[in-house]
Amino acid sequence: MTTDRRLLVGEAVRTARGVPGNAILIEDGRVVAAGDHRTLKTQGVTVEEFAGAYLIPGLRDAHIHPVTYAASLSGTSLNSVSSIGELQDTVRAAAADLSPGEPLVALRLDDESLVEQRLPTRDDLDEAVSNRPVLIHRYCGHVAIANSAALRHAGVDASTPDPGDGSIDRDADGEPTGVLRETAIDLVSTRLDASGSVTEQSILDAMAGLGGLGITSIGAMLGLGDGPWASLGDEVAAIVAVADRLPINAHGFVIAHNVADFESAARRLNGAGDRLRWAGYKGFADGSLGGHTAAMHAPFTDRPDEFGTMRLDASDRLLAETSLRMGGMVALHAIGDRANGAVVDLYEELVTAGAPPGRLRIEHASVLDRTDIDRIARLGLVVSVQPAFLGSEFEWIADRVGPDRIVSTYPFASLDHAGVPMCGGSDSPVESPDPWEGMALARDRAGVTRSEGLLPDRALSLFTDGAAAALGEPLPFSPGSPADIVAVDRDPVASDPDQLRGTVVFETWVQGERVVVDRTRPICSS
Repeated sequence: MTTDRRLLVGEAVRTARGVPGNAILIEDGRVVAAGDHRTLKTQGVTVEEFAGAYLIPGLRDAHIHPVTYAASLSGTSLNSVSSIGELQDTVRAAAADLSPGEPLVALRLDDESLVEQRLPTRDDLDEAVSNRPVLIHRYCGHVAIANSAALRHAGVDASTPDPGDGSIDRDADGEPTGVLRETAIDLVSTRLDASGSVTEQSILDAMAGLGGLGITSIGAMLGLGDGPWASLGDEVAAIVAVADRLPINAHGFVIAHNVADFESAARRLNGAGDRLRWAGYKGFADGSLGGHTAAMHAPFTDRPDEFGTMRLDASDRLLAETSLRMGGMVALHAIGDRANGAVVDLYEELVTAGAPPGRLRIEHASVLDRTDIDRIARLGLVVSVQPAFLGSEFEWIADRVGPDRIVSTYPFASLDHAGVPMCGGSDSPVESPDPWEGMALARDRAGVTRSEGLLPDRALSLFTDGAAAALGEPLPFSPGSPADIVAVDRDPVASDPDQLRGTVVFETWVQGERVVVDRTRPICSS
C-alpha cells in the first residue's frame, strides 16, 4: 500500500496554544507533527505551499441542528422580514409553490425585528393563507404560530388542555391565538409532514457549506420525528441516509423521550459511516430568553408575571444515566438561572455516583448565578456556549433580564477564569453557523458587558481545542490526530474582532481530504 505523506506549508501554523511553526506533516490522513518546514521536510514527502496562508485546526461547531439548518437553506426562512405585512407576503408566495393541501412550514421568525413588535397570530396567517396548514417557527425554536387550518388539522381548539411543559396562548374567549410555546408546538408539528422539503442532497450541500466556513466537525442535535421541528421527519434517519457521503464529521446527540427509542437511534448512528457516530443524549431543562420561556428564579424584567418554563424531569435523569452507561455524553439545554441550577444539581448527583464530569455538558448556560459557576468549576462540568446569541439579542437582552442579571448573562470570561472547560457552537439554524462571527462575538460581545469577553486565544479554543474535547476528539494537531486543517488568510489570534469577521477560508481538509464546496450556494439562511 502506498503511503500518502504530505507537508502543508503556510505563513504560520496557529493553534489556541501558540505557533509551533509554519508547516504540518500529515500521513494517510493523520497528523505526524506540526513545526518548521525545514525540519519536517524529508525525502518522499510531497510539499504543498500556501503562500501567506495561516494553517489552523479545523473548526468545530459543538451544537448545531444539521437537518433543520439544511431546511432553513432550502425552505422558507422568515429571518429577513421586518413587518407582519411582509411576513404575510412571504408566506403567501411560498404557499403558491406547494401542491394542494401540502403544509407550509417556515423557520427563523424574529418578532423583535418586526415593526409591530409582537408575534403574529392565527388571524394574521389566515389573511395570507387559509387553504392549507401553516406553521411558522420563531428563530429560537421554542415558540411557533399556527394558522386556523393547522390548528384544525391537529385538533387543537378551546377545549385542548395545555400540555406538560408547554402552553397555548388564548384570547379572552379561551380560543387559541395560534401562538404555541415549548411542547405545545408538538401538538401541531407532529401532525404535519413537510419532510419532503429536506432532501439528501440539501443536507449534503449544507454540510459542505459548513466545510467552506472552516468547520470540520459538528455536534449534531437530532430529533426522532417529534418535538418542535417534527414536521421535518426523523432527523436521525435523515443523517444516517447520507452518512457514507458526509464531507465533515458529525457526532450525533439524540433528542429522545424514552430509553427504547434512544438506544435504537444510537445503534442506527453507530456504524452508518466513518464520519458519523453516536455521541450521547440531548435534553431540555427550559426554553429561551427570546420567547420568555427560559426558567428563571425571578421574573423577566419586561414581563414581571412570567418566570419561564422548567422542563427538566425524571425522564432526563433516566436517559442521562442510559447514555452514560452506553459510553456516551449528556447535553442538557439550560438558558435561565433556575434551569442551570437544576441541571448542575442533577450533574452533581451523577458525578457523585461515578459519572465522568467531562461527559456532562450544559448547553447554552446563558444566565448563571455566581455560585453555580463555582459549582460547575468544582465539578469539572463542560459548558457549551453560543456567542452568536449576543449578535441577535444585544438590543433587547438587558431589558429582558434587567440590570442585576445582565452582568451574569453569557458570562464567558467568568467561566474561563474559573477554569471551566468550554466549547463553542452556533445552535444553527437559531443563529448563523459562521464560526468567525461566533469567535468575534466571544471577544467583543456586540458591546454587552464587554468585561465578559474572551481573550483571542481563548476564543479560538472555543471552536478548536475546547470543542474537540467536548466532542470526544483528540487534541488538534497532536501526533496521530486526524488531519482536520483549515487554511485562512489571517491569524485569528492577532486579528481584532472586526478583522476576524472578514476571514477568508482558502481550503478545508477533513482527515487529509479537501472538502469540495459549491460557493454559489448559500451557507446562512436569509
